[in-house]
Amino acid sequence: MKHLPKVAVVILNWNGKHFLEEFLPSVLKTTYSNADIYVADNGSTDDSIAYLNAHYPQVKQIINDQNYGFASGYNVALKDVEADYFVLLNSDVEVTPAWIEPVVKVLQADESIAVCQPKILAYKQKDHFEYAGAAGGYLDMFGYAFCRGRFFDICEEDKGQYDAYSEIFWAAGAAMFVKADVFKSLAGFDGDFFAHMEEIDLCWRIKRAGYHIMYCPDSVVYHLGGGTLPQGNPRKTYLNFRNNLIMLFKNLPFWQLLLLLPIRLGLDIVAAIKAIIDGQSADCKAILKAQFHFLIGLPKWVGKRMEARRLVKQTKLPYSSENYTGWYSRSIIIDYFFRGKKYFYELGYF
Repeated sequence: MKHLPKVAVVILNWNGKHFLEEFLPSVLKTTYSNADIYVADNGSTDDSIAYLNAHYPQVKQIINDQNYGFASGYNVALKDVEADYFVLLNSDVEVTPAWIEPVVKVLQADESIAVCQPKILAYKQKDHFEYAGAAGGYLDMFGYAFCRGRFFDICEEDKGQYDAYSEIFWAAGAAMFVKADVFKSLAGFDGDFFAHMEEIDLCWRIKRAGYHIMYCPDSVVYHLGGGTLPQGNPRKTYLNFRNNLIMLFKNLPFWQLLLLLPIRLGLDIVAAIKAIIDGQSADCKAILKAQFHFLIGLPKWVGKRMEARRLVKQTKLPYSSENYTGWYSRSIIIDYFFRGKKYFYELGYF
């Protein structure tokens, strides 16, 4: 019998007993026979651990001594987990029984494939794509993230339009399959991100090392979303804008960074002005705060850029080159707001 790779499904939990009650039963119905299920508790103050002990003693536990956020929380939790593949699964995700097998098949098909994500649909509207990931992530020329199946706040109905296996730029952290050795070789997530954009930053480094990131439509999960920081939360706005700038600074080629960073900073100012016009003063303050903290932290980001380059070099696949499949060389903002392109398939680029 062919060896089944070892899969570690790791659910990061912070005060999420209610999510464990609702979503963990579906994970335990997983049909893949060589999978371990972990709950990594990130310093919860509710009775999550007592609940697991009482109801799911078969689930392995990792106890972090404090809330490290999503990024460092996973780094700490995974450091001693042994597996061929890590599956980073949000606590508010319902899975289907055979969700692991198709993705493992994709990962095993080619050693250059390091990351894969399933089709992510909305838990409360199961015939629609979900905001955080949908059918795979992309970046536009200014570093703005979007997905097949989700532009800004428009989530498409799933009519099979994205049922082809595809290479993407980034995979959603809500349900990310990643080769364990690649994750560890690149030092995992950037802990300074705390939450938001850390999966895109990691995927970018993985692509720079010559690996491929795939979308697998035959694996389906349902994500509730907004469990920790809902849309419209100023803290979420701050992290998204700050972390996106850090990510661009760390990963863009130098000449491209010199050209695009001033433009991107200007676009973020426009976003802050729009927030004021829309009566969202807290979001405006969050965007300006993100810019300020990015700019005063430039010496630190220079160090991170150099470290990322070192990690990419040591992880790089032999005879490979940087992989930019999924980079959209136009502006999604112009396409959406000025050219009326509301759906991915209207771009006519891919």
